[in-house]
Amino acid sequence: QVQLVESGGGFVQAGGSLRLSCDASGKIASIDVMNWHRQAPGKPRELVAAITSGGRTNYADSVKGRFTISRDNAKNTVYLQMNSLKPDDTAVYFCNAPRGTYYSGSQLRAFYDFWGQGTQVTVSS
Repeated sequence: QVQLVESGGGFVQAGGSLRLSCDASGKIASIDVMNWHRQAPGKPRELVAAITSGGRTNYADSVKGRFTISRDNAKNTVYLQMNSLKPDDTAVYFCNAPRGTYYSGSQLRAFYDFWGQGTQVTVSS
């Protein structure tokens, strides 16, 4: 099966930086798009950044110019470099793979909509 595990969250002062990582494990053959979402208390989950396997990226307006998403396809890992952090960035950050393929024995199977468990990011003013 496929698992996504985030790491790198923590507590930082406003203006600081953090780098999140998301490792996709399992006998993965391919993952097209990988996303970072976040959810602050009392607010809906929102898409923060996305990256295709070819490296095309997309960002929420609220993080453009401050956050950078990247990935290492060989390691099935996606990163989120967060600079100039603001208190409004405080949230649980989730990694998401909407679809991909993995090997189950010798069979290639598709998977859909996998999520990590989330990592807390807290930015103090």
